Amino acid sequence: MLGHRSPGNSLRLPPLTRSLSAKLLLLTIAFVMLAEVLIYAPSIGRMRLVYLEERLAAAHLSILALEATPDNMVSKEMEAELLQHVGAYTVALAKPGSGKLMLMVETPEDIDATYDLREASFFGLIHDAVMTLLAPQDRLLRIIGPSPKDEQTLVEVVMDEAPLRGAMLDYSWRILALSLVISMFTAALVYLSLHLLMVRPMRRITESMAAFRANPEVAAAALQPSERSDEIGIAQRELVNMQQGLRAALLQKTRLAALGTAVTKVNHDLRNILATASLISDRLGKSGDPAVRSMAPSLVGAIDRALHLCSQTLQFTREGPVQLDLQSFDLRDLLTEVREALAEVGGGREALANEVERGFAVEADREQLYRVFFNLTRNALEAGAAEVRVEARPVRDFLVIDVEDNGPGMPEAAKQNIFKPFAASTREGGTGLGLSIAHDIMRAHGGDIRLERSGPEGTLFRLVLPLRQAGAQPTAKAS
Repeated sequence: MLGHRSPGNSLRLPPLTRSLSAKLLLLTIAFVMLAEVLIYAPSIGRMRLVYLEERLAAAHLSILALEATPDNMVSKEMEAELLQHVGAYTVALAKPGSGKLMLMVETPEDIDATYDLREASFFGLIHDAVMTLLAPQDRLLRIIGPSPKDEQTLVEVVMDEAPLRGAMLDYSWRILALSLVISMFTAALVYLSLHLLMVRPMRRITESMAAFRANPEVAAAALQPSERSDEIGIAQRELVNMQQGLRAALLQKTRLAALGTAVTKVNHDLRNILATASLISDRLGKSGDPAVRSMAPSLVGAIDRALHLCSQTLQFTREGPVQLDLQSFDLRDLLTEVREALAEVGGGREALANEVERGFAVEADREQLYRVFFNLTRNALEAGAAEVRVEARPVRDFLVIDVEDNGPGMPEAAKQNIFKPFAASTREGGTGLGLSIAHDIMRAHGGDIRLERSGPEGTLFRLVLPLRQAGAQPTAKAS
């Protein structure tokens, strides 16, 4: 029923896990974590380099104990304590122009890997850091590099990799925890921003569309136009305008349907009444009184016009979409038939000037186009025109047909609603259906009809047919 939403038309929002908000939240977290990974890779490589440089600096300081002795020798206990402070098995130092100093408690086993910090590169540091984290077992490393205390001094250290891996793992866990906190905080801010700027407005738009689908003629729950200047605001305003236009069209069609029902009921009784009046008018026409006989034709004409008005209105309200029966025919021959028909209804043969050259083969519905030209020319003659000229010419992919009269023109008020039914008539007793029917027929053919000008010098209607339905021959002349 109108004004109530049935359960089948209710808006069903997606669950939270499948909502747009949840997708945005997960995507934000994923992108932040991806950014953190891209930051983590060079960071862990840099952390490993700093750790090894600190070991080299500590090794350099431990060698200074040897330089302080007269014979560059220390006791075994002092040597072990110095190496324990460095965290190495062997420490060696070489200065330019002097011998090599060394601290060593025991001879180390086979070296698993040697790293020369002088050859370190950006991607090399990342590779070495990954190899350290993924090493299957503790390795014995030889580290060679300049001392951070003196770049001219070369230091060599032999050490276990286990302490380095432990420091790198601790660093990685701290980075991971910090990344999670940053990603959650960033995701929350992005989520709230997108929820306020996009999700809530889109939900209101969705709810408005669902409500309009359920009850298109009810404006109580219509979406209020937004003052936002971005795409969401434009979408809201366009949706409001579309709904208002459709709602107005639906109301008009509802009234037209009600009018058709009413006319159907009235038409039956009115025809009976007019039939009785017609019989009486026939008797009046046979009356012996000349004055009465002179009134009979006027009465018959009025009755005929009333019958025609009822029939035309009823036919319009019953018609559905225009159904086309396409066939190929000569446009000039069709206009000749229109001129003959106008002569039969009192228009005169000279009223229609058929200036279309023979050879314009048109592929269209012949009966429907006949209605278009007959309505246009008859309306022009009834409005006061003495002549109607019809010309045709091909223009690129279209066939352009001009229907021009020399009448007094149309009032400004009529021009605003020229193709609306029951609104465009400017003469007494008219329904305003002729131009509306012509407009529907031309649109059904994929073409158009429009009013080019109307004034004291006359009125010009321009009809356009696509060439797929109008094959203009080269012999036709362009006006």
